[in-house]
Amino acid sequence: MAVGMARAVWNYRGFVLGSVQREFQTRYRNSLLGAAWTVLNPLSMIIVYTVIFSQLMKARLPGVDNSLAYGIYLCSGILAWGFFSEVIGRSQSVFLEHANLIKKLSFPRICLPLIVVLNAGVNFAIIFVLFLGFLLVTQNFPGWAVLGVIPVLMIQIAFSIGLGIILGVLNVFFRDVGQFMGIFLQFWFWFTPLVYPLSILPEGIQPLINANPMVPLIAAYQGIFVYGQWPNWLSLWPTALLAVALCLLAMRLFRKRSGEMVDEL
Repeated sequence: MAVGMARAVWNYRGFVLGSVQREFQTRYRNSLLGAAWTVLNPLSMIIVYTVIFSQLMKARLPGVDNSLAYGIYLCSGILAWGFFSEVIGRSQSVFLEHANLIKKLSFPRICLPLIVVLNAGVNFAIIFVLFLGFLLVTQNFPGWAVLGVIPVLMIQIAFSIGLGIILGVLNVFFRDVGQFMGIFLQFWFWFTPLVYPLSILPEGIQPLINANPMVPLIAAYQGIFVYGQWPNWLSLWPTALLAVALCLLAMRLFRKRSGEMVDEL
């Protein structure tokens, strides 16, 4: 099943890459600065987090003397969360948004969630490169530990696309799914240690927060960029296994319901 889907996507790789390129170009078509906004927007975010929070508000991480540490902590977590939430937010409505395309053209429907992930990946890559540049300029680059981002990102992408496809299929049949998930993501954000360290929470609440599958991923990013530490691979196993399970469930659900989706759109 997975091999068949992969072969179908490969045969339509021109369609996938062309769609990603068109969306990127369309986003800035009528803008005076054009693609420069892809740099200006994330750069302003990085400056706000690092300068406003770390310098003006004097926000500090417990046990860390670096004045920029809290800003780096914020950026590393929120950049990863932004990628995750964009994939989830767009995947849950991708089949509904492309209803006309699905009805008129014959192509592997699984290409649509892949296009969502690639578009979000392009945005993330631009911001991530700027963030690395900022770390180099401020002499806060984590060294070889930065390579730990690669496996962590792979787990996050698998988790995101598996959950996103499931939500996308369910949203075709139950439109409340999209509305509910928009609210749920807001709560999920604040139940993930993005703007606060887990250590400041009461001990009785910490096990509940640790049950959140995004916590070990975000902690891995923060550990790499704030402390220059390699991820705790053991802590990532539960989320990795959950990501595999979600991908398998997503492929099964998509294959079973793809024919019915056309009638519901």
